[in-house]
Amino acid sequence: MSGTSIFNMGRLAGLFAVSGAMLLSGCAAPTVAARVTSFQQWPAGVEGQSYQFVPADASQTNNLEYQSFQDMVRAGIGATGLVEAQAGAKPRFDVSFTYGTSQTQVMVRRPYDPGFYGGYGYGHGGYYGPRPWGGGFGYWGPDWVDVPMVVQRNALSLQIRDVQRGGAEVYRSTAYVLSEGDNLLRTMPYLVRAIFDNFPGNNGAEREIQFPVR
Repeated sequence: MSGTSIFNMGRLAGLFAVSGAMLLSGCAAPTVAARVTSFQQWPAGVEGQSYQFVPADASQTNNLEYQSFQDMVRAGIGATGLVEAQAGAKPRFDVSFTYGTSQTQVMVRRPYDPGFYGGYGYGHGGYYGPRPWGGGFGYWGPDWVDVPMVVQRNALSLQIRDVQRGGAEVYRSTAYVLSEGDNLLRTMPYLVRAIFDNFPGNNGAEREIQFPVR
């Protein structure tokens, strides 16, 4: 197995196993884990009815990045049972979405570094020297410490509104994936899949979904 991937597998294995936002562990098949929260009051009997995309703000109009992500959402929206309205037709639902990357901090569990804490070296998979918290001098196995790490939160939020009910919101879902860098383009397909996984789902449910890395 290669030591790196699009998500820096070797370095991120411990981080995302702890954070629960992305799991890339060992030499097993790598997975991306998106955390998703959904709210819904989905009407019954609307399969086959139509929707249209509505930009969430003016910055999305004539925006090539938005159009690329719109194609991804279009491919995933089939789980709703809706079909995209033809040009000039009046749709039943309006679909809008926002996306972006922000900085956040998570706690990462890492092996205790005796050099950093004033120890005297390694020995056969453990350490030899005084523990920084006392307990005498000698050999001990590796310990773990939690340290903060700054990561990027790649997120997608999607809303569906029912035009026949005065634009009432009938579905809202937000999914995010953590990574060391701005990986929004690479994570967007997984975010879309998470948004529509088990649609419409339970109202107010938050869960983690793991996908094989493609």
